[in-house]
This record gives sequence, C-alpha cells and structure tokens, in this order.
Amino acid sequence: MDPMAKFAELLEQARKTKAIAEPTGMTLSTVGADGRPSARIVLVKDADAAGLVFYTNFTSRKGREILARPEVALLFWWHPLEVQVRFEGRAAKVTAPEADAYFATRPRISQLGAWASHQSQPLAAREDLLQRYAALEKQYAGQPVPRPPHWGGFRVAPLSVEFWKNGDGRLHHRELYTRPAPSAPWTMTLLNP
Repeated sequence: MDPMAKFAELLEQARKTKAIAEPTGMTLSTVGADGRPSARIVLVKDADAAGLVFYTNFTSRKGREILARPEVALLFWWHPLEVQVRFEGRAAKVTAPEADAYFATRPRISQLGAWASHQSQPLAAREDLLQRYAALEKQYAGQPVPRPPHWGGFRVAPLSVEFWKNGDGRLHHRELYTRPAPSAPWTMTLLNP
C-alpha cells in the first residue's frame, strides 16, 4: 500500500513507452491570492518516498503562489498507458545543496537563462531578454554559472494520491490513497468511476 512505489513503477513504464514524448511532464496547479487557480506543465526531476521535486524561478507566478499558499495539485496523464495519477499536497523548498547539485547538471544555456529571464514579468521586447543573456554569457565566460538565489526547487509531500486507469464502458479503476500527514501511514479507498 505504498502509492509512491506504485507511482515509481508507472513512471518507469511511461519512460519506456516511446509514444510518450515527455513522461516527466506534469500539470502543476496553484492558487493565487485572489483565489483563482492556475495550471501549467512542469517536469518532475525527482520522486521518492519524501515527495516529488520540480525546479523553478521563485519570483515567477507559480513560485510566488506556492510561497504564499503551498498547497498544490499535480497531475500526470499518460495517454498511451490510459493512466493518470493525481497528487495533492504541500510544497516546500528543497535545500540549497540539493538545488545547487541539480542546477550544476543543467545545460549551460538553461543556467544562463535562469539568470536572464525575469520569469512571468512583462517583457517589452524579446531583444531585451537576448541582450541580458548575451551579457551573462560574457560575464560567465570560461567559468561555472552559479545558481541564482531566486531559483530552486520545491518538493511536494503528497497527502493524497489517486490512480485512475481507463476501463471499458467508462468503468474506470480508481484507487485513492490518503494520509493526514507526510509521516503517517497511507489508507487506500476504491472510488466509483
């Protein structure tokens, strides 16, 4: 009854399925200060018993919304497998050493882009972004690019995980795992489709 182990098996199956272009792509839903939900696709970079990790600019819309209201929802949809997995939980920043280690593995263009982009802020002209990028290329020529202080990861510790498997005649199979706290044991309930 470990939904994270079950998820790991499905993620591995999705990775091996050539028809799935980006198996780590998940929809991240947040809620703004005005109570309006917002959703976008992000990539899961780590998934284990502690939760699911993704990285972003903390000053972006999603970053600001998570820092203000850390309750989020995540959704994986793997059409060729006819499976979706839903997570609901609380996001918290990963440690600086974790963020540094992941940042160091990113392509240099992405590292420089993390500095150049004022993510989610208005951009007068694309040329402004390209000029900032070019200046950073010169600034860090021949040396490692450090992780920006405004960039890092969030780990979502799930309190609920739902597995949905397509069924004939819309008789889908649904399993809902819940727990009251990240350290508590899971309870599984079957749901009607």
